[in-house]
Amino acid sequence: MQLLTALIVTAVYAAIAVGHIPWLRMNRATIALAGAALLVAVGAIHEPEAYAALDMGTLLLLAAMMVVNVNLRLAGFFRFVGSRTLRLAHGPRLLLALVIVSSGLLSAIFLNDPVCLMLTPLVVDLTRRLGRDPIPYLVGLAAAANIGSTATITGNPQNMIIGQASAIPYLTFLVHLGPVAVVGLFICWGVIVRVYPGEFRGRLPEVTLPTPHTFTPLLSRTLWVVAGLMIAFLAGVPIVTAACGAAALLLVSRLNPAKLLDLDWDLLAFFAGLFVITGALTATGLSAQLFERTAPLLRSGIPLFSVVVAVLSNVVSNVPAVLLLRPEIASFANPQQTWLVLAMASTLAGNLTLLGSAATLIVAEVARVHGARLEFAAYLRAGVPITILTLAFGVLWLSLVG
Repeated sequence: MQLLTALIVTAVYAAIAVGHIPWLRMNRATIALAGAALLVAVGAIHEPEAYAALDMGTLLLLAAMMVVNVNLRLAGFFRFVGSRTLRLAHGPRLLLALVIVSSGLLSAIFLNDPVCLMLTPLVVDLTRRLGRDPIPYLVGLAAAANIGSTATITGNPQNMIIGQASAIPYLTFLVHLGPVAVVGLFICWGVIVRVYPGEFRGRLPEVTLPTPHTFTPLLSRTLWVVAGLMIAFLAGVPIVTAACGAAALLLVSRLNPAKLLDLDWDLLAFFAGLFVITGALTATGLSAQLFERTAPLLRSGIPLFSVVVAVLSNVVSNVPAVLLLRPEIASFANPQQTWLVLAMASTLAGNLTLLGSAATLIVAEVARVHGARLEFAAYLRAGVPITILTLAFGVLWLSLVG
């Protein structure tokens, strides 16, 4: 059974890493669900164990934050912030800084994927109006979304998993990883200016931007709820309870329920499938054997642990990497520090290549639809040094603060 389970899981992870199976038109969500169903069918994990493997806390937190994001999108919040921010730029370096700060800050408060989805068209449109090359700014948007999301439990999906598994308070997580995100955004700006020197000379011409439409009553109501949610997080209210309460308040609405529940169901399905797959690895003893063989590397200190996590995150993607390591973190000498390093390394590793995270892929795909092609090699020029430098600072910082 272990051999059969290993073959199935390896095939599923390989398909997830590629992202699709073209001749079957499958995406990561359907691949994960099909793999989970196959593992149940062959007896690698029994139905009660599969149900128990579903981390309902993480799924509820993810869904609740999606409800918040849907309300912000319907109210025009992301368009408004993006447009207002970009209007402040008078030079290309300042424009890049504003793109990076906007992306990083919004990604720290909300999920990074919706931020990329909403801001990418704005960046492409503005750079066209200004006669600039959109590529450096798109790289900044994508990399900053990952870097900014490092700061909080609600910044990205893998941090949500870690937050639920570790029970680290929201404020503690922020205090430890917030500085990594802030310094990382400076590093991101510096690397892109250095890599694309020709783009950041001179001043920008004055252009007239269309005023973004906002639904003021919904925007005001949603921002009040978000403010209350942030206060609840910082006050130590259980994260899932606070997020679900905020979502419930926003669902009490006169808006069309179909619009309010326009969530990323693919991502929720992807998570559910992965929970069952990693549950099968635990049930068959494979995860324990894998950890036993890699323990000398993982326990060799923060630098080597970070490198292993970064490599694994780029091989199977960051969410599966976190789920693979999750069962063993409690056995480390300093579990809280190890959880924080796992969150930092798995997130920052997503900036290595264009395929490293969902956020970078979203920027590339949305930009392509709007006529700007962010190619793999073009991203790599900045992605590699950004990843190496931010990871190096993250390792140094977490080694100092413990």
